[in-house]
Amino acid sequence: MKTRILITGLAFASAISFGQKKEIKKAEKAIQSNEYSEALTYLNEAEPMLGSADNEVKAQYYAAKGEALLGSGSSDYTKLKGAAEAFNKALEMNPKMGTQLAGPIQNLRAALINGAVKDQTAGQYQMATEKLYTSYLVSKDPSDLYYAASNAVNGKDYDSALKYYQMVLDSGYTGETVEFVATDKETGEVEAFENENIRNIAVKSGQYIKPEKRVTESRKGEVLRNMTLIYIEQGNNEKATELMKTARAENPNDVYLMRADADMSYKMGDVARYNELMGKIVASDPENPEIYFNLGVGSAEIGNKEEAIKYYEKALELNPDYEAALINIAVLKLSGEDALVEEMNSLGNSKADNQKYDELKQKRNDIYKETLPYLEKALKLKPESQEVVRTLMNIYGQLAEEAKYKEMKAKLESLEKQG
Repeated sequence: MKTRILITGLAFASAISFGQKKEIKKAEKAIQSNEYSEALTYLNEAEPMLGSADNEVKAQYYAAKGEALLGSGSSDYTKLKGAAEAFNKALEMNPKMGTQLAGPIQNLRAALINGAVKDQTAGQYQMATEKLYTSYLVSKDPSDLYYAASNAVNGKDYDSALKYYQMVLDSGYTGETVEFVATDKETGEVEAFENENIRNIAVKSGQYIKPEKRVTESRKGEVLRNMTLIYIEQGNNEKATELMKTARAENPNDVYLMRADADMSYKMGDVARYNELMGKIVASDPENPEIYFNLGVGSAEIGNKEEAIKYYEKALELNPDYEAALINIAVLKLSGEDALVEEMNSLGNSKADNQKYDELKQKRNDIYKETLPYLEKALKLKPESQEVVRTLMNIYGQLAEEAKYKEMKAKLESLEKQG
């Protein structure tokens, strides 16, 4: 009698297993036909029987679920997150499915990153952070963590930023990559190519010259710099100092870490150490405009506007066609405009107020006139820049330079039509 019960039990288990596989097979066929909702229906029917399945069947189920969720909601974060969780479960149950799932995971990552880029552009930093972290969970690529941390910083979610930055450091990620570049003979711009072979073909065409191989900057210094500045922002100067001390001991000649150390010193009010470190950074490569440009960026980020402009000017002295330096100087000079306009708008109609208004208006116009040469040169270097054209149009309008205003207005309309 006991034997017969056992046999019946085994037969029942086999029937359940067969039912699971049947529904999963139906789901897989529906996925191949892009019938993702139908596939999810089949999978929902199979789910109650999943507990008795072996790992191979469970992996098959979760792989199908991940593909169905991905296919049915490429712009729906809830479904994308569900797809990521399903793919991870499939690989956990059966690591051999890695090859099979490589394509779907790549598509999932692309959907998450594209969504994060849109969120970042719209200022939705929390959602961008979540999507990038989810992408990391399936891709295991630390660059996703790096960008997740950057968005967390922008969204002032400093705890998450520190967590992700620490994970970046623990992974050993630096962000350094080898690029194959060449210079466009017509524009003089250095362009990167997908690989060495494509770069060589471009050079042979005659359009490009000066083929080179270069290594992009390490992001480790930036990561440590941001972590120290977050600790300072949180009032944890001890932790910031400890972190920087460790980092500098590992890489005493790393220019980017020196800059991070300098920024930290400035934030803590140690101006003497700040000046000492800035001197060492400049001495490391005094004829390199990139050094001065990066110092300008760092100075601007910690609120030292005048120092930033000096560094940008030095970069321009070494490379007069440094477009980014021209634009950054213009941005810094125009940054004082808002306060003037606010004060102008707050004035009444008394004689004293009217006189004050005229004085402030003249100050604003002086700022515009100081800024124009930088923007005009930047436009010559990059004529298709809509932002530069729009800014010039607005400045010419404020200065009542009608002819130039109309010229920029027409140019902007033309660029917008071109897309």
